[in-house]
This record gives sequence, structure tokens and C-alpha cells, in this order.
Amino acid sequence: MSLRSATLLYNSAKALRAYQPVAVTCKRYLSDTSSTSFARGIFMGELREEELFPYPDVLSEEQKETVSMMMEAGHAFFQETNDAAANDANEAIPEDQLDQMRALGMYGLMVPEEYGGIALTNTMYAKFGELSGEYDLGIGIHTGAHQSIGYKGILLEGTEAQKEQYLPSLASGEVFACFCLTEPSSGSDASSIKTRAVLNEAGTHYVLNGSKIWISNGGIAEIFTVFAQTPVVDPKTGETKDKMTAFIVERSFGGVNHGPPEKKMGIKCSNTAEVYFENCEVPVENVLGEIGGGFKVAMKILNNGRFGMGACLTGTMRMLITRAIDHANNRKQFVSNLREYQGIQQKIARMNLLCYANESMAYMLCGNMDKGVPEYQLEAAISKIFASQSAWDVCDETIQILGGAGFMKDVGIERWMRDLRIFRIFEGTNDILKLFIALNGVQDIGKKFKSAGTVGAMMGLMKSKFLPAAPLKTKVHSDLAPSVDMLRGDIAKFSVSVSEQVIKHKKKIIEQQVLLNRIADVAILLQSMGAVISRSNTAAEKGDASEIALANAWCADSHRRIAVLLEELSSSDIGKVDQAILDVGKQALDANGYLAKSPIGV
Repeated sequence: MSLRSATLLYNSAKALRAYQPVAVTCKRYLSDTSSTSFARGIFMGELREEELFPYPDVLSEEQKETVSMMMEAGHAFFQETNDAAANDANEAIPEDQLDQMRALGMYGLMVPEEYGGIALTNTMYAKFGELSGEYDLGIGIHTGAHQSIGYKGILLEGTEAQKEQYLPSLASGEVFACFCLTEPSSGSDASSIKTRAVLNEAGTHYVLNGSKIWISNGGIAEIFTVFAQTPVVDPKTGETKDKMTAFIVERSFGGVNHGPPEKKMGIKCSNTAEVYFENCEVPVENVLGEIGGGFKVAMKILNNGRFGMGACLTGTMRMLITRAIDHANNRKQFVSNLREYQGIQQKIARMNLLCYANESMAYMLCGNMDKGVPEYQLEAAISKIFASQSAWDVCDETIQILGGAGFMKDVGIERWMRDLRIFRIFEGTNDILKLFIALNGVQDIGKKFKSAGTVGAMMGLMKSKFLPAAPLKTKVHSDLAPSVDMLRGDIAKFSVSVSEQVIKHKKKIIEQQVLLNRIADVAILLQSMGAVISRSNTAAEKGDASEIALANAWCADSHRRIAVLLEELSSSDIGKVDQAILDVGKQALDANGYLAKSPIGV
């Protein structure tokens, strides 16, 4: 049997179509198996330390001083002017607060100075973003929807004329921007949008029609980054096909309207609305990127924008940990303070470790971006998944530690829980991003199989992978040696386990979403282990070895969880359990509800 029939998953158009939104992204943007990405390397059994060491140190002394001054001003604004509880209750941000935010430059943080911005680097922006995480996530969504995705396309793909025309007023906050992709019939499946833009007979304007839903800043924006299907002629075949194109749309063009503000669970002060386009005439000069290149533009914006979430939610987790520890240190139950009980100590430890791992990955990501690393899509997806889930877990445990007080509105933690829930959904749901991570790795392994030539050759390659990943060339603190060994061994075992699943399921692996989720979970843990080892090692080199205990604890716990996940990947018994659970799900879906009858017969 040839490897082509057994293992080449993504060379099959049928397989690609089976899960279009994820598979297409993998094929288009992650096809280079020569990548140096650490996250991609682990699928191949490689510990790519050039992406790991040293931990990024990318800020000059002048930049650090700038960030410190901005943080001081930001703390003052959030403590003295902003009222997060009032913003939540009123579902709006007062105009005088918006003016102060404009004065602080909060709407043009990464815009170059020549266009009126502050020109922060990714790392500087991430650090400043911790403030909204600490004080008011609604404010963070309002400003992030404006600059992280709203006009980010102009920064990344805009022509010089487009930048000169739009960035100054956007950077000053004179006008707001929004990102218009999601539609009633398309959520995670971005390629299925129905909004259309057709070139007029004169060839001067595209006529835009359609609607977008759940658009942050949609009701207050004047500038819209809009994605629409456009007819494009294939130069090879002459056939006309619909392809997504990105446009810069002004409300002043006419034909742009919005619905009332949506009533939301959380982040209530940020505006969210449906946006409608009816015969909106968009000048051809306002095409963003290439005609038919909108999907690439959208993915580039989202991949570039995700890096800030990890840092923002670091601010949230730090604040929640402080609240939980303050309560544990001062609340007395059964004679002793809560801090004396192992159950509380375990919760506090877990919260600290989650925050440390999240922060380590977040700043490694944005630091590498500042260094010019060309590929960071997987690392950004991992950071987004981990940050959003960890912040939710830390908030949940904070409420548990506070007990009844945590459930009370006046204490304020419940608002954070409501606000945090959306983070696992927007900017790519965690569920879809996990598939994106796993399928990308499967693709790389499939290409590696193809180069091996035969099944026998591939099995020989796999046997060699039972050896740990190659020893590090980088000198690592001796106290981190056990963690490094765990990482090396786990990477090798992971690569073998995934390769076995590729051979077992062939191209149908794309349908094995339970299995793919486990693969992604291991990849996320391996990425986190690498990040904490690198960070703690760099800190130790600078004379502070205190973080090594955090790194070793995180790695030991991750190693334990990885062992369980890898056993589940290979166990036929677990496969039977998975199938039994899936069968229950299918039965409930067929029954349109809960399967069991009342146990008391009433």
C-alpha cells in the first residue's frame, strides 16, 4: 500500500471540503513545512529552540520608560474617571470618558507617528492592554474592536493613499472603525458569507448589498472593514467564481444603516449591532488588498489581532488572584483563616500557574512578532485559547473562594464572569481554533509521510521518533533540567501518537473531531511548557531564580495531563467510550431534547 492512499490527507479536495473553514486556512497559509514555528515543530517531533530561547527581550530602555508613563496615566484614568460598574449598568461609555481616552491616545496605539498615532510595538501594546483587563473589559472590547481588528486591515494591507486618508482620524478617535465579517448564515465558516459587491458598468464603484451581525462598534462606526463576495474570473480557465474581497466602506457613502444595540450578557458598554448595506457604492480605490483576496486579509487581521488577548487577560487574572488571596488571608472559618486549608492553597496555586503560563506565552508571542518572526498563526491561536479558558477558570475559582460574597453583584466579580464568557467565542471560537491547530499538524505529518516514499520507510521514521527530541544547544539552568527532559520526551511521544492516528484514519481523520481536540490540547500544553521554561531560564540568567519553581510545577502538571491525553489517543477502549458518548448525543439531537423520562413517572 502506498503512502499516498494511506496518509496524504490534505491533498484530497474532498477532504478539504469536508471542513472548509479550517482546512482551507491550513492549506492556504500554512503550507510551508520548512517553517521554524515552535508549535508546528512539535508535530514533527522537533524542539525548535531557536523560537524558544532566549525569551524575547525586545524593549529598549526608552520604550520601557514610555510604557511605564502610559501605564501610570492609564491607571489614573481607570481609577479616577472610569466607572466600570456604571458603564455596565448604563450599557454605554460616557462621552466625557471617550474624550479622555482620545486625549490619552488610546485609539491609535499602534498607528505610526506620521499618521497621528503613538507607534507602540506589539509588546508595548500588549502591556498597555493589561489595564483594560484589570479594570474594564468592556472598554477593552470597544478600543480593541476599533484598532485590533476595525482598522487593522488598513495598517496591514492598505495602500499609502488609504493610510493617509483614513488613519489620522481613526488614530485620534475622531471616528470609530469596525470589522464586518460575521453574517446570519456564517459564523466560524467565514468563506460562506452572502454579502455581495458587484462592479458597476462604469467600472468606478462596487455596489455592496448584504448584512452583518454582532458587529462590535457597528452602531457607532463611520469606517467599516467589510468582506463581500465578488465575481472573479479565473485567468487559467476563464470561469467566473465568487471570491471574498475586503473593502473600506464609509458610512457617508450612503446605503449603510445599523440596528439597535444588542442586549448582551456582558461587555455591555461596548456597542454591538447589526449592520446593513443596501446598494452602497464603494469606490474601486477602496478595495483593501487584492480582488478575491479577502479571505487572506481577514485571516491576517484576525491572526495579528489575537496576540493582545493573552496580555489583556493577564491583567484580569492578576486582579482576580489578588482579590481571592486577600479574602483567603483575612476570612476565618472553623477557627483558622482560609489560607491554612490545602483546598484553598491548591486553588490559589492553580490560579497562579495558569496566569504564569498564559503570561509567558502571551509575551513570547508578541516579542517574537516584534523580532520579525514571519509565522505565528498557531502560537496566536494557542495563546487565544489558553488565555480565554484560563481567565474563565480563574474567575470561577475566585467566586468559589469568596463563597456567597462572590455571588453578590456589589462585590463585582459576577460582572467579570459575564464579561469573560465571550472571549471563548469571538475572534475565532476555541472549538474551531483547536481544529485549526490539530489539522495543521496533521497536514505537516502527511507531507512528511509523502517524502518518506513507502509505509515501511515511514514506520522506520516513526521508530526513530521514540527517542526524545534532540538535546538543547542552549544552556539551561540545572534546576530546569527535569522540565526540559519532560518536554523533550513528550514532544517525541506526541509526534508518534499523532502519526499513528494519521495512518489509522487516513483522510477521514478530518472527521474525528474528538480525537483532534485531544491533539490540540496536547499541543497547547507543550507550547506552554516551552514558554515557561524559556521565561524562567532567562529570569534566572538575570539573577532571579524564583520563577523556576513556577515553571517546574507547571511542567510537572502538564506532563501528567499529557500522559493521560496520549493514552486516550491510542486506547481502543477510550475510542469505544467516545463512540458511546457520541451515540447519546446523536440520539438526543434526533429526539430534539432530553432523552430520559422523569424517574417518578410524572
